Amino acid sequence: MMKTCKEMASIWNVSVRAVSNLCQSGRIPGAVKNGKNWEIPDDVIKPEDGRISSGEYCKKRMNPDRKPLPIGISDYVRAQSDYYYVDKTMLIKEFLDQKPLVSLFTRPRRFGKTLNMDMLRVYFEKTDEDTSKYFKDKAIWKCGEIYRMHQGKYPVIFLTFKDVKFNSWQDTVEKIKSLLQEEYGRHQELLSSDKISDYEKEYFNKVLSATESDVELSSSLEKLSKMLSSHYDKAPIIIVDEYDTPIQEGYSKDFYDEIIGFMRNFFSGAFKDNKNLSYGFLTGILRIAQESIFSGLNNLTVNSVMDDAYDSYFGFTNEEVSEMLNYYGVLEKESELKEWYDGYLFGNEEIYNPWSVINYVSKGCIPQAYWANTGKNEILEDVLKVADEGITEKLYSLILGDEVLARIDQNVVYRSLTDDPGNIYSLLLVAGYLKTTIKKLQADGSYLCQVSIPNKEIASVYKNEVLSHLIQIGAMSRTTANRIAESLFMNDCVKLENAIEEYMDKAISFYDTVGESFYHGLILGLIATMDTQYKIKSNRESGNGRFDIALTPRDDRYPGIIMELKWKKGLSEENLAVLANEAVSQIDRKKYDSGMRDEGIHKVLKFGIAFSGKRVCIKVV
Repeated sequence: MMKTCKEMASIWNVSVRAVSNLCQSGRIPGAVKNGKNWEIPDDVIKPEDGRISSGEYCKKRMNPDRKPLPIGISDYVRAQSDYYYVDKTMLIKEFLDQKPLVSLFTRPRRFGKTLNMDMLRVYFEKTDEDTSKYFKDKAIWKCGEIYRMHQGKYPVIFLTFKDVKFNSWQDTVEKIKSLLQEEYGRHQELLSSDKISDYEKEYFNKVLSATESDVELSSSLEKLSKMLSSHYDKAPIIIVDEYDTPIQEGYSKDFYDEIIGFMRNFFSGAFKDNKNLSYGFLTGILRIAQESIFSGLNNLTVNSVMDDAYDSYFGFTNEEVSEMLNYYGVLEKESELKEWYDGYLFGNEEIYNPWSVINYVSKGCIPQAYWANTGKNEILEDVLKVADEGITEKLYSLILGDEVLARIDQNVVYRSLTDDPGNIYSLLLVAGYLKTTIKKLQADGSYLCQVSIPNKEIASVYKNEVLSHLIQIGAMSRTTANRIAESLFMNDCVKLENAIEEYMDKAISFYDTVGESFYHGLILGLIATMDTQYKIKSNRESGNGRFDIALTPRDDRYPGIIMELKWKKGLSEENLAVLANEAVSQIDRKKYDSGMRDEGIHKVLKFGIAFSGKRVCIKVV
């Protein structure tokens, strides 16, 4: 009996394209081509995928002549020259077809915003170098002279705020000053221009020396655009990448009023009624409502994850991913890649997380939560603190793999996030933690959506960033919390094991648990209710190393508690117990209890806690 590629793809749990590629490469014995279709013996064994027993990918299958992938590269010239580059230049065509005066692109972090903005800069910027060479082999160049005539014709102002992450307003202002100093430094031809007044040159030198006041700084974009327009007889393009990063920091670090006041003036001068502006581009994660930052800016065109425009230019499409996998000779990994990193829906386009895709391919096709380690949306914590019972229940449902109904409002004012906890779904969507499966536009401009977790990677992120936090803030069964506390007080390992396993069985069933960091957060959350009896410390130095968790009693009646956590996949009950004993031994060996002993606490309980999946084993001495 013979089967089709489609039938074998279903049996082997891979894509049809992957099976076809295996046939073409001669890796399926007995496969024959009948016309345009392959016929495959139904008893053939699926070819090995190249993994070896250690779990490492067999690198010899990767062609050493292939270009490396651009991990962390946001320089367009370098990315397209030295690395495998996914051509996004048709974004330029789509923009030039519409010519909006000011465009705001909102997408999650690590979805290619900075690289795309640098691409726009290189394409449009007038320089001494002929930069057309960086586009002649790209899709935009084939679109005709009507688009090529814009190449290299504009002065450009380019700022990226992606690294403006500080704890105070003063440090933030100093960083913004240095960014403007650098950008003004790129345009020092203005200092010798006879079209620039002495007053303007004086201001220019203030910015170069970073001696301008905060008020003067707020008008720096407007003034630079005027000087460039005068010098070149052509209004510049202004690009501001990750505009909302310092705003997020201001909200989280309590200088929100200062940063909002500054940004309102900063953007107003640059983008509102500025006759010295050809076009403006901004990127960010959130669309800040017009009444806060973009007050009166009626020429702003917003392009969000809900909109059809530009839907394929941030992140990778199915076709782009298939081409990449084929280029590196790993097309058979398409099904796994899709399961882990696909699932986003931007407008009407199905999108892969580009950061995770290139890391997956670069690091031997090992599925991991690569995106999880690229940053954290601290606003989540503020919103989760005010999450009511109904929202908490829906978040748990999401973690369990369900879809939930949510209202999505793209007009976000940061303060409204805590005023209306329901805005958490809007935040989670634009930040990349949710996908929409169904969306219906409402009369007030919001959307009524069915939302869910997009893929395995984000499921693991939820467990670390969302579920762990919900646990820590007490958004869990009070009964469970009490049982945990009682078990610790009574030194009852069996009761403690049962309570933890019962909770994990209810809350952790969507995908496999993600590792020791998750269990660490889980335990911290489960013991959070004990802070009236104990000072709870995590990852602190004591003795000859760093303990995982320590509970120092506030009252002499209670013993001290040291916890060491271990985790491994797929352990038997016997090996789980061995791992728990190893954890206890580590506490003794590294003298983690020495700090408590020094404080006069003589009775210290040492808990070795070992996890494997949803099972736990606890040993105590």
